[in-house]
Amino acid sequence: MDRRRPGPCRVTLTVCFHGAESTGKSVLAERLSRRHGWPWVPEYGRTYAEAHGTDFTMADLLAIARGQDAAMRAAAAGGPAVLLLDTDPLMTAVWAEMLFGEVPAELMGYPRADLYLLFAADTPWIGDGTRLFGTPTARARFAAAAEAVLVRAGVRWQRIDGDWAARESQVLAAIAAVSGPVRAQE
Repeated sequence: MDRRRPGPCRVTLTVCFHGAESTGKSVLAERLSRRHGWPWVPEYGRTYAEAHGTDFTMADLLAIARGQDAAMRAAAAGGPAVLLLDTDPLMTAVWAEMLFGEVPAELMGYPRADLYLLFAADTPWIGDGTRLFGTPTARARFAAAAEAVLVRAGVRWQRIDGDWAARESQVLAAIAAVSGPVRAQE
């Protein structure tokens, strides 16, 4: 993904929230977007599931990855200093592993974020009609698969855990460690 924009040299830091369902990724991405003015790319898979249901095929997962990638590219075109991604095609790869036991090469071939934040499954489960893996065993399996995909992809990542305040603090510290002091969008 070409993250440069014309004019003064400015590179977007892309930060992807990654991990099992119901771990606060969407809530925190939206909150940080409001507080810091950073654009946030919502989870395309949720929109897709709400429109088409959750009886996914591999073709559905590939369509979800393409839709997420298109949304990410559109948001990055504006050249924001920080771009928050509430998932990306690597997360769709985890879904492929969970649902079908395999990960198509296409899902591993998309451009990668600069930083992945792996949200631990240590928060209460909240069902919402699009989530499928709510038992403790399924959540642990999902969390392990999410970490394994990050390791396989060879990306920079950090674990995020604890209560909501701890998660927010850890996310901000991780972004600051990569980009410098956290500040609102210019």
